[in-house]
Amino acid sequence: MAGITGNTETRDRLEADGPAGPHGGEEPPRRRRFGRPATWVTVAVFGLFFINLAGVIGVPLVNSFGSRWFTTWLPEGWTTKWYSEAWDEFDLGQVFWVTALLSLLVVLLSVAIGVPAAYALARRSFPGKKLVLLLFLLPILAPPMTYGIPLATVLYKFHLAGSFTGVVLANLVPSVPFVVLTMTPFIEQIDPRIEAAARMCGAKTTAIFLRILAPLLVPGVLAASVLVLVRTVGMFELTFLTAGPESQTLVVALYYAMFSAGIRTQQSIDAMAVMYMFSMLVLLVIALRFVNPTQLVTRVKEERTEQ
Repeated sequence: MAGITGNTETRDRLEADGPAGPHGGEEPPRRRRFGRPATWVTVAVFGLFFINLAGVIGVPLVNSFGSRWFTTWLPEGWTTKWYSEAWDEFDLGQVFWVTALLSLLVVLLSVAIGVPAAYALARRSFPGKKLVLLLFLLPILAPPMTYGIPLATVLYKFHLAGSFTGVVLANLVPSVPFVVLTMTPFIEQIDPRIEAAARMCGAKTTAIFLRILAPLLVPGVLAASVLVLVRTVGMFELTFLTAGPESQTLVVALYYAMFSAGIRTQQSIDAMAVMYMFSMLVLLVIALRFVNPTQLVTRVKEERTEQ
């Protein structure tokens, strides 16, 4: 009883005196999270970034709906007529059709060429394999203008530049390596013994690919397709160097609307820019919502570990 009473008195004394530090003194007050200089610097940098981003996006957006906007904070009136005028003036129906058709063809051809190449790199070992992978990396890492001018020169020599075919061929140069590098990790995660077992049961190569590999590669093909689609729609340099009057995509048409000769209404150009921003935003949301190659590869690894 005496021991219990002593422990109770000691606990009551500690609670009355307050928390003690490691040396018997009072515990120093913790720093507030927002009192650190690094936190304020981070908040300021991100704040300036988002303010700048809001200005870059907000000014064309507001101007595309304004009737007149010169010396006031906001336009004097609001209208939507600039969108219909931009659609007719810049022939955006044709431009959107070319952009959609070009992107679809580039995606299909890139997948058709890149998936077999990725399978060969994932399943075969040969001399110079690392060099081949490095060559695939170059069109992705290097700025498009560095190889775009020589590529356009070759296409002009063979009378392909200025045509829709030339634009497709130019966009395939960075897209096929992108598909190869995206698909190779997916194929490496598939156990080769599955294919060997199918061959032992008498399955042909076509049946193995269509019935076994294709369902397993759907996440990788989806990832590569959406990312190539976003990249093709936003590709300016290669399309600008090889496109003709009838093969311009939306980003190239926007450039010509801004810098070509002639007088054009700024609100119409801003309306065209808003259409481009909205289309790219939709594609980016789809890519970020449904496609994440890193997570997909990690998921495949986890499934193999559980099995």
